[in-house]
Amino acid sequence: MILRPRAEDIAVIGYHLSRIILGLGLTMLLPLGYSFLCGERGPFFDFLITIEIIFVSGLIMMQVCRAVYESGKKKAPAYEKNIDSLDPNWMHGMIMVALSWLAAMILGAIPLWLSGHWISFLDACFESMSGFATTGLSLAQDLDHLSLTHNLWRHLTMFIGGQGIVVVALSFFVKGFSGAFRMYVGEARDERVLPNVINTARFIWGVSFTYLALGTAALWAVGMKNGMDPGRALFHGACIFMAAFDTGGFAPQSQNMLYYHNYGMEIITAVLMVLGAINFRLHYHLWTGNRRELLRNIEMRVLFISVMITFAVTAVGLKVGGSSYASGAPLLLRKGFYQLLSGHTGTGFMTVCAEQIGKEWSDLALVGMICAMALGGAVSSTTGGIKMLRIGIIAEAFVQDIKKVIFPSRAMVEQKFHHIKEVFLEDKTVRAALMVTLAYIILYGIGTLAGMLCGFGFIPSLFESTSAAANVGLSCGITSVGMPAALKVVYIFQMWAGRLEFIAVFTLAGFLLAAIKGK
Repeated sequence: MILRPRAEDIAVIGYHLSRIILGLGLTMLLPLGYSFLCGERGPFFDFLITIEIIFVSGLIMMQVCRAVYESGKKKAPAYEKNIDSLDPNWMHGMIMVALSWLAAMILGAIPLWLSGHWISFLDACFESMSGFATTGLSLAQDLDHLSLTHNLWRHLTMFIGGQGIVVVALSFFVKGFSGAFRMYVGEARDERVLPNVINTARFIWGVSFTYLALGTAALWAVGMKNGMDPGRALFHGACIFMAAFDTGGFAPQSQNMLYYHNYGMEIITAVLMVLGAINFRLHYHLWTGNRRELLRNIEMRVLFISVMITFAVTAVGLKVGGSSYASGAPLLLRKGFYQLLSGHTGTGFMTVCAEQIGKEWSDLALVGMICAMALGGAVSSTTGGIKMLRIGIIAEAFVQDIKKVIFPSRAMVEQKFHHIKEVFLEDKTVRAALMVTLAYIILYGIGTLAGMLCGFGFIPSLFESTSAAANVGLSCGITSVGMPAALKVVYIFQMWAGRLEFIAVFTLAGFLLAAIKGK
């Protein structure tokens, strides 16, 4: 029998969700202040209105949930603690995460929609989810004339979402939250860098801000050398850094990285993309001087092998297809390898036009790109996709099974791999890796089927679906303002489910089912 959720459960979820919403509102003070300094009056009021909506709705929601909980506490002695000090269970934590991302999408879309550069609120929600999920697919109209403030917000959504909306709340706005680890896991991060989750969240932000300063400075210098004035170069440098390190893929200009035509910019962003695709636990070991871990770690080894194989497939595909990009090593690296690395790290930066990928690249080259996007980067990083650790675990399981066949039947076959420490391969670890991999394959298939039902070909549909679900952002031309609204909704769902890696999404679905059919 399915039990219907109690009003007190809903109150606990709503109360802590409102705290996260209020934290999101505080992050909007940055673009609000920036618009004031830049003298952008329209954007100033766009964000002022949004902040007012967030704070009014968040505070009302908080008080209503507190009242509902207190009412239930009088009837049920089991609820002894106040709602502030209550330890949310795993169900509460997962649902809070799933709903907080949907709330962030809707609230983050308001200033974008008010700007007039998105023709519908659905398009603005698509852009907002694409930013928070660090995907990078865009439906902006006349991006080249979008205000600096709104452009800054687009890139801030990636910086916030890359580290995690809940990580932001745990780091700065939510104090003493006992259910922190449950929400941290719900955002597809089950590895702690430090024993305490709050300290882990703050370490992640410490790393991010340090790279922000260094990366922005490097890109700023390249921008000025490329002819930009200092102020514009700084703005572009900060935006490009946030998109590169958080493997997001947005850019201030509609031509993306093709706009800059600069070797230095491409080299720096390539380094940042790789840094963004690395596990934050590995960042910790690198920062503390344990650089050998970079060579020993199974994720880095699998990532290197995967990049080489998928690039070989893509390069052969470009050559066989007669692409001009395969005419020489420099052009192949700038147009072929850069796109491949961008796809594999889940970034989505492009040095070619989307239409060129869709029309000029052979199916084999697209298959190489699709495989790279589907596999993704490291766990507990800013990238999406299946992840290298899971691929490595599945490969180790194959090796173990082969050893069991070759070795005598009485032999005890143990397989281990190095991930921060030596880890023995267990059946439950393999099962978990296979389940998530299967879930991603199904998600890729859902978007592919949706694309084909909308009249697009199989390979282009698979390419665009994988890009959305793996939070990449590369496009072969399907993503546009004119695509069907139903396909936009499917891609939004893929970006959301792919970013959270399913558990929080499944928990929310089960909770809603119990609320409808429970007794």
